[in-house]
Amino acid sequence: MRNLPALSEAELAERLTPFLPARSSPDLIAALHVHYRELARWSPRLALIGPGTVAEVLERHFGESLAALPLVPEEPPPGGGEILDVGSGAGFPGLVLAAARPRWRVTLVEARQRKWAFLTTVARKAALSVRCLDARVALPLPAELPQRIDLLTARAVRLPAEVDAALFARLRPDGRALLWAGAADPVVPDGFSAGAAVPLAGSERRRIVEYRAEPSP
Repeated sequence: MRNLPALSEAELAERLTPFLPARSSPDLIAALHVHYRELARWSPRLALIGPGTVAEVLERHFGESLAALPLVPEEPPPGGGEILDVGSGAGFPGLVLAAARPRWRVTLVEARQRKWAFLTTVARKAALSVRCLDARVALPLPAELPQRIDLLTARAVRLPAEVDAALFARLRPDGRALLWAGAADPVVPDGFSAGAAVPLAGSERRRIVEYRAEPSP
């Protein structure tokens, strides 16, 4: 990863304007700036993201995470509000969703300890109310994971089919999974089907696909 240039909060907000909601709170901009600043600080010694120009980094990572917001309402469902982001890596989309949707409870899961340390640092410095778990998502599922999930997110991560099935089984009846997909549709457990989809900037094939449980016959 190349060294990312320092950007002020205002400069970052200007560069992210194409991806931000029409009404972005100062708290969201401040949290995204902390995330970017720590990404720039950690990247020279830790492979958090692949190589690219700053414009590519902002579009590919921050932009693709912010693209999910139309599928995540500001108010969580009554009695719920659990987001589980698996394979959180550099915090995309988990940290971005936590910043943009502060009323939800967000759990980030990352198996690589140094990346987990990065996530916890950003969450602390950005004052984000998230849980960062240093755990590998495998069977049996880690005991710290939420037992019931309203929203499952996964980007740039593939899990064995049996692990996917165990995670999808924890979705509430009206819960959803958001998967960042390429040219081919993701393989999901039986009983779930694709619904809404959000195209991602810069590609005709890449998109975010929403999956819900199929109605009972």
